[in-house]
Amino acid sequence: MEKFYTEPERKLPVAGKTEVLVAGGGPAGFAAAVSAARAGARTMLIEQQGDVGGVATTGLMSHWTGNTEGGFYEELLERSRDDQKKGTKEFSRQIINPEKLKTVMLEMLEEAGVDLMLYTTASDVIMQGTELKGIIIESKSGREAVLADIIIDASGDGDIAYKAGVPYKKGRETDGKMQPMTLMFKVGGVDTDQAVFPGSFEETFQLEQGDLQTLGKENIKFPAGHVLLYRTTLPGIVTCNMTNCLEVDGTNNRDLTKATLVCRKQIMEIITFLQKFVPGFQNCYLISSGSYIGVRETRHFIGEKTITEQDIVEAKVYDDWVVSKAHFNFDVHNMSSSGLDKTGVQAKFPQVRGYTIPYGSMIPKHIDNLLLAGRNISGTHLAHSNYRVMPICTNIGQAAGIAAALCCKYGKTPRTLDYRLIQNELTAAGITLN
Repeated sequence: MEKFYTEPERKLPVAGKTEVLVAGGGPAGFAAAVSAARAGARTMLIEQQGDVGGVATTGLMSHWTGNTEGGFYEELLERSRDDQKKGTKEFSRQIINPEKLKTVMLEMLEEAGVDLMLYTTASDVIMQGTELKGIIIESKSGREAVLADIIIDASGDGDIAYKAGVPYKKGRETDGKMQPMTLMFKVGGVDTDQAVFPGSFEETFQLEQGDLQTLGKENIKFPAGHVLLYRTTLPGIVTCNMTNCLEVDGTNNRDLTKATLVCRKQIMEIITFLQKFVPGFQNCYLISSGSYIGVRETRHFIGEKTITEQDIVEAKVYDDWVVSKAHFNFDVHNMSSSGLDKTGVQAKFPQVRGYTIPYGSMIPKHIDNLLLAGRNISGTHLAHSNYRVMPICTNIGQAAGIAAALCCKYGKTPRTLDYRLIQNELTAAGITLN
């Protein structure tokens, strides 16, 4: 069999020319697109799924893990919060109703005037030297080109930055290992008045049969075994974060396929465990599962500044901050088993203050006209385990969108834009350091 195929040269139709082009419609890309459009830039968003929101919607994420204060995240929370059970113990504005969130996100994109292209994959880059000039897209309409002044890579794995030649490291610095993947699912028929809801690896309950987390490890087949259960705003329905696939790479389509198969086959065994051991789950049954596997970690791109774990522990305030009051823990899922990795810190995380994200971590080395947004910004493996969560990524996206619009307004590249202009816009929107 031949190792290579030479694709014939062909002319591609230009599907559009825009000022700001965002690749990826997860929380970071969605926030970037809306923010850029609101700031006056002609903006296009490309998303390969049939909905925006990424893991928050098609991935069936249970809730907005981690936190920031102020900014776009707060607005999205308020617009998408499900008040169906407001005033009861089940209600929390951080609980995600994915169906409502899908619609709210589409409405906000439409209101801002974003040119949205769903069912479209960003497959390659258009380069002129070290300048990124556009993206090659693939869809039912064929292979086309989209040109743009500024491009925001919010693809999670940084597919655009990778193809543009931005240097990166993959996974943990010591061995390249990456956090495991998870397929979220929901069960119905739960008696939530009797149920227990362990929300972290370090939270457990003493049951008649023994310690809940220990029971999980003993009765659910490896590599699954931890028990994470979350309330929803719908009666009798609980979100389960319990499937687990190790030693897989989210930038490899065969590994993505493997992870989906492995995790999907774990679901019924986990439900059997819940029925047998967990109070309130005796009559539970599967009602839905994510159509999008949860990938936690792949490429860490090298930017003008790199966030370290020490920066987070010290709550460092960068001079070029563009996200403030970010807070979470070192949420490192075990890379050789289930549960928390030995490097992770949850309950005993020492830093209670919020930290900042620098603009420099969003500017990739060597390539111009490109901004990073979301979990692909420049940071160490351990720092990434903190800022990768959706609330923080949402406000990173807001900053990227504002920066891109300012670049277009003043004829600057992201590298030459004065970060104080971004801070002025954020301050005017009520975002402060303290």
